[in-house]
Amino acid sequence: MPGKPLVNICFHGIGTPKRDLEPGEDAYWIGADQYLRILDEIATWPSVQISFDDGNASDIELGLPALLERELTADFFVLAGRLDTAGSLSSNDVRELRRHGMGIGTHGMWHRSWRGLSAARRFEEFVTARQRLAEASRTAVEIAACPLGRYDRRALNSLRTLGYRRVYTSDRRRARAGAWFQPRFSVRNQDTPENLRAEALTGPDLATRTRRRLAASIKRWR
Repeated sequence: MPGKPLVNICFHGIGTPKRDLEPGEDAYWIGADQYLRILDEIATWPSVQISFDDGNASDIELGLPALLERELTADFFVLAGRLDTAGSLSSNDVRELRRHGMGIGTHGMWHRSWRGLSAARRFEEFVTARQRLAEASRTAVEIAACPLGRYDRRALNSLRTLGYRRVYTSDRRRARAGAWFQPRFSVRNQDTPENLRAEALTGPDLATRTRRRLAASIKRWR
């Protein structure tokens, strides 16, 4: 059964990108100093879980060392289609993350929306990508994060059927420890430790909370 409230914080890219970014992706790239300040802030929170999406090279170059310095762990959701390409994690990097006690999850194959996928694309995103990452990490891949925060009922049902232990989204609200469905707060380039604390710990007003829950419910049931 789901337990106490939990805050999931998700990072994407840190520092200067080493690959061409997709449209809108720059909004989720943050400076190295900004990352350290936010990491120091969330390290003081009573119940927080850290994750990284997309499998950028900055995960191993900047993300991991700061985690180790603070004795923190995180889950890294890697895009299988970008593995071993310029600006992204290599297979050796994925194993290095595992060696330091970090979790490895799938972010799918091609950073495409998981809404309205055909059967062939669901297989590629949920099965083929998982297999590729399991081979690279030399461990079972049992957690997934929805690219672009987009999903629908068919995607979630498929992930359950395939035995994924937990699925993460970007619905920007608090989660419950132990729940299969895990909303997260994605860190944006305009975020500060102060505004993240206010939003994630204090929470938005009732109208905003209600709107976000409704939006998530619509995504899960359409």
